[in-house]
Amino acid sequence: MSAEENDDACGDPGTLRPGGRTARVRAAVLRTAGDALAEDGFARLDLADLARRADVGKSTVYRRWGTVAGLVADLLTDMAERSLPHTETGSLLGDLRANAELVRRTLADPRQGALFKAVIAAATTDARTAESLHRFYEIRVAEWAPCVEQAVLRGELPEGTDPHEVIRAVSAPLYYRLLTSDAPLDEAAGTRAAEAAAAAARAGVYT
Repeated sequence: MSAEENDDACGDPGTLRPGGRTARVRAAVLRTAGDALAEDGFARLDLADLARRADVGKSTVYRRWGTVAGLVADLLTDMAERSLPHTETGSLLGDLRANAELVRRTLADPRQGALFKAVIAAATTDARTAESLHRFYEIRVAEWAPCVEQAVLRGELPEGTDPHEVIRAVSAPLYYRLLTSDAPLDEAAGTRAAEAAAAAARAGVYT
């Protein structure tokens, strides 16, 4: 076995050591998997086909990820790690508007919106995908929760306000629109989501 092949074999399925050929292979396969999810959905994902499309050895893909669910789990981990950090504007509403705009732009993007639809649909029937999706949102909500904590310290919100619930309240109407309506995910939708969450938080709904 060559040094590169030995490097490829290291780690559990879906976990890879950074750097060198390993990082390039992971990036190529995850990019291809994201494209395939957006185009065809979860049900039509096939590891052998993804390996071919990414120009990667089939044995490498099977050894690293093992299953389609394992690959999607790693894709969601990568997406969470690459997502932009939270914004601090100095006000609750400013921070929530920044969060809403980030979510809105992501879901309004043709590729990313379709990808999230596919993963959410898959999570209703595949336990590992559901677990991975839950972990993705836990990471992203935790990234933005300090904005709410700072608002409490500034006296903008009541003591005991649950930061995680406030951040979820910003995203919820945007995801609802994505999944249940053909109405556009425009800037006005993001602004309404942020303002509604801020008003509810100020009223003590999330204490």
